[in-house]
Amino acid sequence: MPFILNTDEVEERDRAEFVHEALGATMVPIELHWPGHRRSVAAHGVVTDLGDLTVCSGRTTALRVERTRSLARDVMEPSVFINTQLFGASMVVQHDREAVLRPGELVMYDSASPYTLLNDTGMTGHFFRVPHSALAMPHDMIRAACAVTLGPGHPVASLTHDYLRRLAADPALTTTVNADLVGRPTIELIRAVITTHLGAHEFAAEPMAATLHVRVLEYTRKHLHDPGLSAEQIAAAHYISVRYLYKVLATYGISLGDWIRTRRLEACRQALADDPVTAPIGAIARRHGFRDLSSFSRAFRSAYGMSPSEWRKR
Repeated sequence: MPFILNTDEVEERDRAEFVHEALGATMVPIELHWPGHRRSVAAHGVVTDLGDLTVCSGRTTALRVERTRSLARDVMEPSVFINTQLFGASMVVQHDREAVLRPGELVMYDSASPYTLLNDTGMTGHFFRVPHSALAMPHDMIRAACAVTLGPGHPVASLTHDYLRRLAADPALTTTVNADLVGRPTIELIRAVITTHLGAHEFAAEPMAATLHVRVLEYTRKHLHDPGLSAEQIAAAHYISVRYLYKVLATYGISLGDWIRTRRLEACRQALADDPVTAPIGAIARRHGFRDLSSFSRAFRSAYGMSPSEWRKR
């Protein structure tokens, strides 16, 4: 069901907070900076999920949008955004780069790092969100493609731009039965634009094989809370053998058991710091995938040199 963003139905004094909360829930948490008077706050648009792809089409009077350093460290799954410009020009700033986006062009930015969007007439356009796990590209390639104009004038970029604009502009394409099936080929087209821009021909030829370890780790990260998470489950989810799973991760110097344990322990340590009084330590451990308190306590002391209760007191 598409989400309709319409500030006309909200009291003037509540509009800025309404847009902030709505976009944080449907797209990604951000800070919006509006013109001086509250009467200038306006936003209209539609947000639709198509499988792993989220499409947001609309306009706001916000002059600047920021994903701050603290927001970029939130618990939401990392995603990239592809923007198309409807008219005028806007700017994307990320990784010490600035990209000016004009009609007919595409630009990408990453939710896992701080970014700023600027438009002196208000943010207007089509915005497409793709999780890292669905894009299935190495992080260094994602970083290299952010805040640069993607292949202006290139036939693949032009085709993708026209396709994305039509997808976002036609309500029937996003509300018809089985519309979510459009998500996967759209993501493949976005991946083609990025690889073409970077000249990564070898990667473009075998994108799924080249990013298997990325997808394995993203899947594992999503299931860290599951105490039954195993190499067999992870391998089956990616249609590979357990032996090949270990071989792929070993290529990158990763021990699956150590990787899982380290991230579970870090999540528990953070939870103990965030809630230093009320939640039982055993409940926190189970919430993050540990089966029993004794094994969790031993692992915690081995990793951090103190017991969970000692850490909580500190």
